[in-house]
Amino acid sequence: MSLAFNKIFFTLSILYLVIDVESSKDHKIHRYYMKHKSSRNKLLNFNADNFMHTYNGLETSFLTENHQHHHLRHHHDEIPWPVKKEAVVEGDLIIGGLMMVHEREDTITCGPIMPQGGVQALETMLYTLDRMNYDENPILPGISIGAHILDDCDKDTYGLEMAVDFIKGSISNIDGAEYHCNKTQVRKVISGVVGAASSVTSIQVANLLRLFKIPQVSFFSTSPELSNKQRFEYFSRTIPSDHYQVKAMVDIIRKMGWSYISIIYEESNYGIKAFEELEDLLAKYSLCIAIKEKLVKDSGVARESAYDNIVHRLMTKPMARGCIVFGSDQEVAELMKAVRRCNATGYFSWIGSDGWSARSLVSEGNEAEVEGTLSVQPQAREVHGFKEYFLNLNVETNTRNPWFAEFWEHHFNCRLANSSKTPYNMKITNMCNGTEKLTLNNTVFEDQLQFVSDAVLAFAYAIRDMHKDHCHGFPGLCEAMKPTNGTELLKYLRKVDFQGLSGDRFHFNENGDAPARYNIKHFKQVSEGKYAWITVGQYLEGELQLNMSAIQFKMGHPTLPESVCSLPCLRGQAKKYVEGERCCWHCFNCTQYQIRHKDDPTQCTKCPMGTLPDKYHEYCEDIPEEYLQPVSGWAIGAMAFSSTGILITVFIFGVFIKHNETPIVRASGRELSYVLLSGILMCYSVTYALILKPTDIVCAIQRFSAGFCFTVVYAALLTKTNRISRIFNAGKHSAKRPSFISPRSQLVICFGLIGVQVLINGIWMLISPPRAIHHYPTREDNLLVCSSYIDASYMIAFTYPIFLIVVCTTYAVLTRKIPEAFNESKHIGFTMYTTCVIWLAFVPLYFGTANHVALRITSMSVTISLSASVTVACLFSPKLYIILIRPERNIRQSMMPMRYSAINKSSTNTGSGSMMAAVMVTAATCDQKQNIQKHVSPIDNVPDDVFYKDRKTKDSSTQTTPDIEKFIPKIPESNQKINNNCNIGNGPAQESTNLKEVTS
Repeated sequence: MSLAFNKIFFTLSILYLVIDVESSKDHKIHRYYMKHKSSRNKLLNFNADNFMHTYNGLETSFLTENHQHHHLRHHHDEIPWPVKKEAVVEGDLIIGGLMMVHEREDTITCGPIMPQGGVQALETMLYTLDRMNYDENPILPGISIGAHILDDCDKDTYGLEMAVDFIKGSISNIDGAEYHCNKTQVRKVISGVVGAASSVTSIQVANLLRLFKIPQVSFFSTSPELSNKQRFEYFSRTIPSDHYQVKAMVDIIRKMGWSYISIIYEESNYGIKAFEELEDLLAKYSLCIAIKEKLVKDSGVARESAYDNIVHRLMTKPMARGCIVFGSDQEVAELMKAVRRCNATGYFSWIGSDGWSARSLVSEGNEAEVEGTLSVQPQAREVHGFKEYFLNLNVETNTRNPWFAEFWEHHFNCRLANSSKTPYNMKITNMCNGTEKLTLNNTVFEDQLQFVSDAVLAFAYAIRDMHKDHCHGFPGLCEAMKPTNGTELLKYLRKVDFQGLSGDRFHFNENGDAPARYNIKHFKQVSEGKYAWITVGQYLEGELQLNMSAIQFKMGHPTLPESVCSLPCLRGQAKKYVEGERCCWHCFNCTQYQIRHKDDPTQCTKCPMGTLPDKYHEYCEDIPEEYLQPVSGWAIGAMAFSSTGILITVFIFGVFIKHNETPIVRASGRELSYVLLSGILMCYSVTYALILKPTDIVCAIQRFSAGFCFTVVYAALLTKTNRISRIFNAGKHSAKRPSFISPRSQLVICFGLIGVQVLINGIWMLISPPRAIHHYPTREDNLLVCSSYIDASYMIAFTYPIFLIVVCTTYAVLTRKIPEAFNESKHIGFTMYTTCVIWLAFVPLYFGTANHVALRITSMSVTISLSASVTVACLFSPKLYIILIRPERNIRQSMMPMRYSAINKSSTNTGSGSMMAAVMVTAATCDQKQNIQKHVSPIDNVPDDVFYKDRKTKDSSTQTTPDIEKFIPKIPESNQKINNNCNIGNGPAQESTNLKEVTS
């Protein structure tokens, strides 16, 4: 027994800690506990009668002091308030009930009667017990369930005081023994508790009931904190957690398109926990909170000015039109009155929680302020038969509800005869005449009474299942259920699955909560001056269904209100956030070549080269590749010019091949002429490589061919001019034939010069491989070109040909005075001069057209073709003229000047004449003032066959000019020197030999 009283003492100590000892009304318990703290061992020796006497004395003293405290507060009214009452229904098992029969009041403990959530909820519990106990097929045959219902006045501290009654039976029956009070009454053990309504009160009561392992099922408490089963192991509820309600509210905000809202939440566990969930969820979806304000609960400081200040704070953020209000109906009603006082009616659009959803306490008298509200209300159906039951109640027949008379006076605003005085019926002067009756017209029903009924039924079905397992069909209560084990009952409670009086099936989830089912209620003006709460959607298991067409925030204004700090930026605009605000910004345009950053809306980013922003500056579009198209006019013109040159060159090839053995062809150096024509043909063909779409291979061909074709042409010309220059320069100093002037030597020299260009190109391609790339000279250009195009590296290909041109031009200048008949160097000179002019004009044109691909490539193509055409015109047109137009001049004699032909003829006829001619010419050469023609006798013509015969017999090579040395007699060495001042070796005889070398 001593162990039992030890537990009792420990329990009282815990109870002392649970009750709010900070309140002055609790000081007597504290004093009593401290008084007996030192006598703990003596207490352990108390018998049961002494302990219960002590406990009842403690309770009586505590309640007496509490009543005296409130009586002193209202001494001027001389009314004892509040008066403790209880509704009792006898039964084999007792279920406790904790209802908010009275409203919460800041200045006193209990406020006026609460018709809907209080009296109707209490009557729903009684009605459900009647249905269970007296139906034809009762849930528990042979067992009746009773009730012990108390009022918590919607206050956590007062509700905790009332809950002490629920543990008396458990205390008196510790270790299985029932305690008999005054030897006459058995204090029943409470099997479970239905309630409380408020989350704040439920948390306090749950902490107490957990100590005594009494299961608790709430019907209106929605705080997410209560889902924590480590702290609230014995707590369950038939209403969903606010965790799901918050999700539904955020989904409504997203559906409205709002991003900037204010939040007003009740300063209680119900409001604070919901606000914490709201903050996390809003941040997840990048929704911003403009203003967050607390509604003061259970405090006398919540005067009108406190609510007015909240409204004024809301109005400092005019763009935040949407406002979530998470609170209870009493506080929200005061808030709506403050909205009217501050002239803010119709300015805000409210999103309401279940604490005030569809509550007449809020909307009556505040219709204009509440209009447009969207609220979340746990989905509940009408409890079948309850309306008829409630409307048939009256004060005469309803004796088991001790608060019904107070409700009757409040509902009909009349005073019942012999009724107790309360602070709220003293002002009523009308007396009830007995004709008052509850009707559908004068009674507003609570929408969520299903949760009360389901809470009662959950206990009933849990007891049924427990009875089936423990009593094995034994009618009535068996010994195994006397008293009911709370831990065992909790296991059966969490497993129930039944169809309630509303027709809905019910079960608890893993956290002991009801399934997440909500109705979306909307307060609107259905007609002029008539308002109503209507259902416009539902939230089922995480999915929002909302009828947008039925939503009307203000009559005559079908458009939805906006609640955004800043409107979305236009397409292609970036944001600049206002300091300290996540949803407020200014928009600015991205620049001409920028788009808004894909991942960072506050930044603009430049489009890469080769792309341009679309017209909305949202993404970068590729600029079409620009290159010379073969079908363009530029390309067609260049190809036409080149094709003409190719045809002419092929024609010249044909003519030269056909007249390959004629003097004019032989005299021009056949081998080098063919090399020259091949180079010209390549110059014309380069055009086709230049107009192809650039690829790596095409670029390699272009890079190699552009310089190579010129090298072939000017290497051949340089070889020619060098040979002519060396022959005539050698003739001035010696009669010895110059070296390396044979056709084979000339080809070797020519190909050696060409090989230098091949070597240069090869090294260049190894160091910098040719590539086709995109070139962006400006932001709006995308040129597909070869890599050599974008810099001066093309000059590497032309450097060597330019060098050949310069040298060739120099030789052309040096050989310009050669006699006319042998003077091909003059034509070469004309070619080089013209080529230099063309290329001097081309260089600035090439570098000045960097942004115009077609013009640049065309100019290069035409320049190359034009250079080839100049060579054709200056070097080959005279030969073609003789071959095709004047074939009679295509003979050996026409290849030499007349004077050299005459000397040759004279020396052929007479040896002495030849000798004299040589001497006279030599003399004349030495004495510039004498006229050599006077001393030269006429020379008869020599037959043409002598020339051809000599040519055929002596040499079958390409040296076609007559061998002048054969026709000039050998001059003895003693006679070579006529005088001391003149050297015969420098005379006409030697010059004729040089002519032979030139023309050969």
